[in-house]
Amino acid sequence: MNLPNKLTVARVIMIPFFVFFLLFRPAQESTVELFKWIALAIFIIASLTDMLDGKIARKYNLITDFGKFMDPLADKLLVCSAMIALIELDRIPAWIVIIIIAREFVISGFRLIAADNGRVIAASYWGKFKTTFQMIMVILMIANLGIPAVQILTQVIMWIALALTVVSLVDYLVKNKDVMSGEM
Repeated sequence: MNLPNKLTVARVIMIPFFVFFLLFRPAQESTVELFKWIALAIFIIASLTDMLDGKIARKYNLITDFGKFMDPLADKLLVCSAMIALIELDRIPAWIVIIIIAREFVISGFRLIAADNGRVIAASYWGKFKTTFQMIMVILMIANLGIPAVQILTQVIMWIALALTVVSLVDYLVKNKDVMSGEM
């Protein structure tokens, strides 16, 4: 397994630790705050592995079918886990998370159908922008600084992430309409 794929696997392994530190509520208030910052650090490190694995794979020509499939899946697992946890913390409306996760299921379904036909559908630029904005949104929501300007920025980023989610879905459907029609 090459380095980019190891980074992708590491990102998946970080998810349960991230969720634990984000949601576990120890008795001491100071520990709750510490756990929030540990969760944020884990999320940021995991998010950076996404950027790093792609750069390394492209620079050293280490692009593999495993990476094309697992990298976007690892992103989905990380971001969706975070958003579901953020619903519990009352930081994001459930309906927004449902739309985002529904999009991920549709794209994953497309990828599975394509894979059955020997084709790998790599992430698009719209999908990458969507993931970037979702990650920024999650970071701001985890930090939850309580500063009015940051709260407004967080809401704006959330709406942009939602719009990019829909745009990237439409982009995938249009570019891969042959998957739906069975004309691969």
